[in-house]
Amino acid sequence: MAARQDPTASDDEIERDSDAATALLARLQAARDSIAELYETAPFGCHTVGPDGTYAFINDLELFWLGASREDLIGRRRPREFLTPESQLQLDHYMDRHGRHGFTDLPLELLNPLGETRPVLQSFNGTLQSRRSLSFDRTAYQLERQQQRVAALCFESTCGLCVTNAQGDILRVNAGFTALTGYSNDEMVGRNMRILRSGAQTSGFYRQMWRAVGERGHWQGEIRNRRKDGQVITKWLNIAAVRDAQGQVSNYVGAFYDISALKISQEEITRLAFHDSLTQLPNRRLLLQRIDHALAIAGRHELHSALLFIDLDHFKSINDTHGHEAGDLLLIEAGLRMQRVLREGDTVARVGGDEFVVLLEGMGASTADAATQARLIGEKLLAALAVPYDIKDFEFRCTGSIGICMVEAGISATQLLTHADLAMYQAKRQGRHALQFFDPVMQSAANLRVDLEQALQKAVALAQFELHYQPQVDLQGRVLGVEALLRWQRPGHGWVSPAEIIALAEETGLIVPIGQWVLQTACAQMKAWSLRPETRQLTMAVNVSARQFARDDFVQSVLKTLSDSGADPGLLDLEVTESMMLNVDNALHKMQALRLAGVRFSLDDFGTGYSSLAILTRLPIATLKIDQSFVRHMAAMPGDQIIVQTIIGMAHSLGLTVIAEGVETRAQCDQLKAFGCQLFQGYLFGRPQSIDTLDALVAEGLPGAAAQ
Repeated sequence: MAARQDPTASDDEIERDSDAATALLARLQAARDSIAELYETAPFGCHTVGPDGTYAFINDLELFWLGASREDLIGRRRPREFLTPESQLQLDHYMDRHGRHGFTDLPLELLNPLGETRPVLQSFNGTLQSRRSLSFDRTAYQLERQQQRVAALCFESTCGLCVTNAQGDILRVNAGFTALTGYSNDEMVGRNMRILRSGAQTSGFYRQMWRAVGERGHWQGEIRNRRKDGQVITKWLNIAAVRDAQGQVSNYVGAFYDISALKISQEEITRLAFHDSLTQLPNRRLLLQRIDHALAIAGRHELHSALLFIDLDHFKSINDTHGHEAGDLLLIEAGLRMQRVLREGDTVARVGGDEFVVLLEGMGASTADAATQARLIGEKLLAALAVPYDIKDFEFRCTGSIGICMVEAGISATQLLTHADLAMYQAKRQGRHALQFFDPVMQSAANLRVDLEQALQKAVALAQFELHYQPQVDLQGRVLGVEALLRWQRPGHGWVSPAEIIALAEETGLIVPIGQWVLQTACAQMKAWSLRPETRQLTMAVNVSARQFARDDFVQSVLKTLSDSGADPGLLDLEVTESMMLNVDNALHKMQALRLAGVRFSLDDFGTGYSSLAILTRLPIATLKIDQSFVRHMAAMPGDQIIVQTIIGMAHSLGLTVIAEGVETRAQCDQLKAFGCQLFQGYLFGRPQSIDTLDALVAEGLPGAAAQ
């Protein structure tokens, strides 16, 4: 379009106006080119359409999305053709409603010739004759928004989070931080994290922590911090440094969570793994660790330690006759007593049912001095354990036997326990309530004991035992009955001591099957005697072990044995001991049931236990047996004479028969007769003998020395 010229203007003015117009047009064109270049290289799709609705312009990015060339699109194709059917309908709807004014962020899906779709957000402005559209890739947009949402969720998680500047001053904390510490965001912003310190960690701990953050860019570990209310909690903390483009620390991010409950659980698991559940004392596992520690010290320094193996005497009788609850309470009390005796730093552990081990560390540089101290402490332990136990309104007496070995380098913890255990058994063989140091000779004795135990198990399986019978006579020397006594001739070794058999059988639990065999054999012999006039009235005394008597099926077992054998129950005399009467109600129930069937009971070894007069009056006891230890010492110990005379007088007043065992001399017999004793048993009248020898003796009517 030609510019209008002022008719009065000079030629120079006209030329200057023309140059200005040309320059303006040039600048406008440059601006258009710049805008076109901007759209051409923009990070979003861009196109314009002409009056006919076909492409007039499209940038490189949108061409790439559509998979087409400009030649195919400009002036030929319409943008609507590159939309999915659903998006075409949506575009038509928006154009009808908003076409005159344009729209923004319309979600559409582009469709290329290969059938691939791309979600976009499309905006347009301009007129229907010349419209420019901008499209933003929704995939990248949604990913960024998703990342933002994830970041927001992470920051507001239950995990405690805080962000600080490079100086450690807090810029922001999340809700998890507030829940775990009690401090709100407003209370913490601008303050330093040192406010949370509990004092549980030293300054050296924090120096190492920040050194790790500086060197590696992060640190994580356990830390104890104080809440706003003063409560100290254990946390697992992770600190990470954030660096800027120049590599300088700009921020620190701390993330933590409360592990106090986890720590408690871990401590409980550790306690259960290394402590006895009943007494709460260390168990075998923890004891072995501490012995290994003592061995290590013994190897590096000349400091001696000692190991004491402690077993409670006759505990099984208490446990079996008065119930496991009473036994458990006694074990707890025994453990407490031993702890009170020991020094700080010593260990008392429960390693078995009624077995304890004490480790005395750092006893001194001299072996002799250390052994002396170990003996003194052992004697204190014996004294503490021997004090009567008052449990469930009942008084128990339970002593201990102790084996001691010195801890020496070069010996394993297991070997040391074995040595102390062997010494303990030697203390038991010496009479219990004693202590004994380990001697190498004990090892060979232990090997012999193992062989004996294996042989005894075989003897039970093959019934290699015999019963010998010791006569029981009256004032005229007539044999009224016998006591059945177990004998074992070990193949290749000869006769084994009865005391050794019984002790080993009780320790190994073989006493129950052995006791059943004795009862069956004795009843069978009673039946055989019932067929002969001279023996049909003989009574048979059979010893009953505490384990047998404690079994729930004891009564049924005895009655079945009598029934199977056909023996007369009235001739069977079961000998029980005072220790079996601790649970009086239980004992009374069993004894009354058998007494109704005709079975008689004798109280064996009377005077050596803890029976009271009340027990004798309640239980259906027919006979008291005076222990042979009193009979043996009557002549030399006047006190024993008084005891024997008292027992006999008391028994007569209660209507009980008295039999004295262990009678070996005529003087003893005469003294017992003078005291009013009615029945006798001992070498004076006959040793325990085989059935053939006894049958011959009874048949001749010559009851040993009593006939003289």
